[in-house]
Amino acid sequence: MKTNKFSFPELKEFLDEKYDLYNRESFITSDPIQIPRGFTKKGDIEIAGFLSASIAWGQRPTIIRNAKWLMDRMDQQPLDFILNAKDSDLDVFKEFKHRTFNGDDCVFFLKSLQNIYKKHGGLEDVFAKGVGEKSNVKNALAYFREVFFEVEHLDRSEKHISNVLKKSAAKRLNMYLRWMVRKDDRTVDFGLWNKINAADLYLPLDVHTGNVGRKLGLLTRTQNDWPAVIEITSNLRKLDPKDPIKYDFALFGLGIFEKF
Repeated sequence: MKTNKFSFPELKEFLDEKYDLYNRESFITSDPIQIPRGFTKKGDIEIAGFLSASIAWGQRPTIIRNAKWLMDRMDQQPLDFILNAKDSDLDVFKEFKHRTFNGDDCVFFLKSLQNIYKKHGGLEDVFAKGVGEKSNVKNALAYFREVFFEVEHLDRSEKHISNVLKKSAAKRLNMYLRWMVRKDDRTVDFGLWNKINAADLYLPLDVHTGNVGRKLGLLTRTQNDWPAVIEITSNLRKLDPKDPIKYDFALFGLGIFEKF
């Protein structure tokens, strides 16, 4: 694969321009983040965002359509639904299917979220406890997975929450953290969570951001796994130590919209 060689200042200027281009409200219209954008309350945004991020693979129109289906079945009140749903209220979700994520997975996810909000203080508190005093987001991802699966579940459901301890890139979880943690003057990411620092986030690495990262010399590893996430994020932190994951917009936009 041919690598485009930039000097450090040139690369930063190039990616800053692309970040500015793609971190805009128009980005939302084709992205699953539009689902939590439909809510105003913190708990609703968290849950809508988590469920949308959890099925964010495949064709984006399908992701958005299926996420809307979930919100409709929760009466557009995801937090209230999670806190008060009885087992009988979950039956309708047995019909759900998104690629390999089926109705059994969906019902379990809702039960696990109920456990998190009733016994662990909510999604932010779980991730924040995992981050700990050392601001270790990898630990947070591992701890979250541990808490998430403390509820009875089928083995098949475990593949739908990435395991960074087995070197998974955890693209969807890292994307969700970007949505919740990053703060800027735009209208895309929410910046709702204050217990995790944006400087500590990791890139939501996928085939698009990985390929663009390699062409730009930000990534040498050929696999899109956790070591690759560490490598490319470390390089992005050199460009912006305080907000390295803002470049997700640039890399994703270059890959999806510009076929870079």
